[in-house]
Amino acid sequence: MKENLSEFLKLAYQHNKVRNLQEAFEEFPVEEEWHKGKIENVLREEEEIYKVDYAIGDIVFVREYSYSEGKIGNNHLFVIIDQNNTAVSIENFGMLISSNLNKLKFASNELLKKDKTNHLHKHSLIKTDVIYKITNEQIEFKIGKVDMERVEQYKESFYKSVINDKNNL
Repeated sequence: MKENLSEFLKLAYQHNKVRNLQEAFEEFPVEEEWHKGKIENVLREEEEIYKVDYAIGDIVFVREYSYSEGKIGNNHLFVIIDQNNTAVSIENFGMLISSNLNKLKFASNELLKKDKTNHLHKHSLIKTDVIYKITNEQIEFKIGKVDMERVEQYKESFYKSVINDKNNL
């Protein structure tokens, strides 16, 4: 099945940079985010909830899930940067969005300023050094999007982190 993946995803798998979703929540605890994992904090009354087919560039709110030890994790925002449409259930591959701007000091984190298209409530960062697998069933709804130019910028940042990791071995 991996032979049908994009070159970007093949590279991510080759360098062990595709992770399960629970790792994102462990590294970036939702309690440290402005929304605290609560849907009502993300949506404004006047906003529509988009529950449609998801596409590359969409910013999605991923709902609760179970950690391997059974504990329930909270919701988080991600930007979809690639998809595997050959899977029976479409797999999305996303980068975590965090409002913890203190982590901008890491080279692989990219600033994403809030605007009318992405519908973020606060300036945030995109964690570009790891890709997370997200199924459509794990997505609660779409809140906004980023343009393809930004998606390519995040992929380029990912490539740089892979090269940097390789050089540090």
